[in-house]
Amino acid sequence: MSCDCGGAGGCQGGDGGAASVPDDTSAWGATSAQGATSESTPLEATMATAGQATMEMAPPTMDHSAFDVFNPPDPGLIADCVHCGFCLPACPTYQLWGNEEDSPRGRIYLMEKGLEEGPMTASMVEHFDACLGCMACVSACPSGVQYDKLIEATRGQVERNGKEHRSRAEVALREAIFQLFPYPERLGTLLAPLKLYQRTGISNVIRKSKILEKLSPTLATMEAIAPPVTKKVSIPESNPPRTAEGASVPVRARVGMLLGCVQRTFYPQVNAATVRVLNMEGCEVVVPQSQGCCGALSVHAGRSEEGEDFARRIVDTFTSADVDYLVVNSAGCGSTMKEYADILSDDPAYAQRAKELADKVRDVTEILVEIGPSAPRHPVADGGLRVAYHDACHLSHAQGVRNPPRELLGQIPGIELAAIKDADTCCGSAGIYNLVRPEAARELGDKKATNIAATGAELVVTGNPGCLLQVTDALRRQGEATLPTGHTIELLDASLTGAGAGDLLAR
Repeated sequence: MSCDCGGAGGCQGGDGGAASVPDDTSAWGATSAQGATSESTPLEATMATAGQATMEMAPPTMDHSAFDVFNPPDPGLIADCVHCGFCLPACPTYQLWGNEEDSPRGRIYLMEKGLEEGPMTASMVEHFDACLGCMACVSACPSGVQYDKLIEATRGQVERNGKEHRSRAEVALREAIFQLFPYPERLGTLLAPLKLYQRTGISNVIRKSKILEKLSPTLATMEAIAPPVTKKVSIPESNPPRTAEGASVPVRARVGMLLGCVQRTFYPQVNAATVRVLNMEGCEVVVPQSQGCCGALSVHAGRSEEGEDFARRIVDTFTSADVDYLVVNSAGCGSTMKEYADILSDDPAYAQRAKELADKVRDVTEILVEIGPSAPRHPVADGGLRVAYHDACHLSHAQGVRNPPRELLGQIPGIELAAIKDADTCCGSAGIYNLVRPEAARELGDKKATNIAATGAELVVTGNPGCLLQVTDALRRQGEATLPTGHTIELLDASLTGAGAGDLLAR
């Protein structure tokens, strides 16, 4: 890709046209009459036939391409990129390294190249894997390039066709992550030994010795971000609306609630606060006990089949719950669940139900603003409280939810919102990113912590458990361990119940 701006953006450099498409589809065989028409392009014909194949078979690679025929990056979406460079300053990895191929524009060029040339190279895999998937570029792009769809399709290709370019250690690490984190029961088995580790003081000795950093940056990150183990919170399946004092109130909406995997394991108090706030605002809350993972981690990492299986189970669970809305208090989960219609579009047994459920998904701050306040708000601290709100990328960029959290916080008497510099830049959590790319994640986390500390805030809140883990650890590294962090809904709960923010501020 030629570029006269030296990577600074603002040019029309590079190959602006759509990627060329291979003509020969013989690798998959003849196209069926139902799968494609005589007017189909070769790629469309091949894709139509591939859609009828069972996914137990490895999809064939398109001729002269790095990608197989199952959901390659769409040439039409690639062609939307006009190479203007507005994405460059918004991209965290471009900010870190200044490398064109580690920018959205550069990765789109690699996708285009991959459609034309094969096989997939180690360089391609490295640059695709380095992307956080924060979608800041989607917000910044004036041409409406759907980079989110492009990178998710490409990551699926990497999982199927490029894993040999990862080290054995990384392949094993990724597999271990996905055998653990999407399964709350398995995550829960870590709580007892983690609690013992934290309370005996061994954790302080390990951190001071920095032995884990020498052995494995990933192990060091996992140890560092682990929050203090709190007592288990049980949430009933049915939660009728009630005031803070326990009196019944009229039902304004019947909502389901996703418990999440990391949320229910490490931040059960956030789920409890979410139920209380929804109840106090007149919502009957249904919490199916059989619910599992929503599939967000898998979908974002390119493990498409796994993500689809998780999505189907959530669709089954909440369709039978018969709710008006499905409330989510984890930004990454909500982002994926709003895309269920696309994720399951090729499954005739689920496509319609997935669309209907996706239309009901709301971040908890969205639904509270949508139905409007009814419960009284109380001050949470004497003399007011200065609060920094951190935008989770999958809430602000992926879902476009920016104002509702701020509107809710502004309803609390005495709250002063402090603006964070470079608020649109990722903190480095990004799903599994801080585990598979710990050094880059730590650098982004340190920048975020520096900007948060500069606000003079007395409390930091956000709407995603991954961000909470990452930001809390980054603040500790910056010497700001006394600056408490929490979920947005916890502060609203403190106001509606009248309990105040004492517990939050004591963290």
